[in-house]
Amino acid sequence: MAKMQVILMSNVVGLGAEGDKVEVAAGYARNYLIPEGLAIPATEANERRIEALKRKRAEREAREYSTMQELARSLEKLVCVIKVKTGEDGKMFGAVTAGMIADELKNQFDIVLDKKKIYLEQPIKALGDYQVELHLHPDIKGTLNLRVESLNPLPEAVLAAIEAQRQSALTQTNPSGTKSEATNSEQTVTDTAQQTEEKKSKKAAKKTQKSRQPEQSSSENK
Repeated sequence: MAKMQVILMSNVVGLGAEGDKVEVAAGYARNYLIPEGLAIPATEANERRIEALKRKRAEREAREYSTMQELARSLEKLVCVIKVKTGEDGKMFGAVTAGMIADELKNQFDIVLDKKKIYLEQPIKALGDYQVELHLHPDIKGTLNLRVESLNPLPEAVLAAIEAQRQSALTQTNPSGTKSEATNSEQTVTDTAQQTEEKKSKKAAKKTQKSRQPEQSSSENK
């Protein structure tokens, strides 16, 4: 198969970046890369353009690096709130994904961030506060403060448990990040929901017992 060298005019996945000189199949170059303006033949005249292209790329990458640094600083100061549907026990229906976080950043702060830059070990499945890792640039990582709240009203006991977990998270440094916070929050809410159900059962039993007492007294009088 005939080969030819071309100079890439823009980034091409699987080939290289703008200004790179690469060798490809001649047919691929003539039928696709060159007609689409993605590459030019690597002639002597065109090769002189390589240095200019590389300088242009270096300037662009420097701007991107600076922009991502500034974005990382800005995001660390924000608290992104996502409201989700839950049951009365505070358990979520579904999970919070990177795509949902990206959508809320756009809606709440007009910040456009590719969901691929939002790193979640696993989807978030419990209410609470989280620190989400961001991969903004090969050399820049950031953190986003995320709060997941219930869209529908919850019993006071469940809300109190969530707030207790939130305050506990503020006073502790959690090296394992989002994953364990989600586990703690889910367990706390589950325990509280069980306690709430137990209280309801006890109250119902007391009411039943009280309602039977007058009946017993009446039969004794007879």
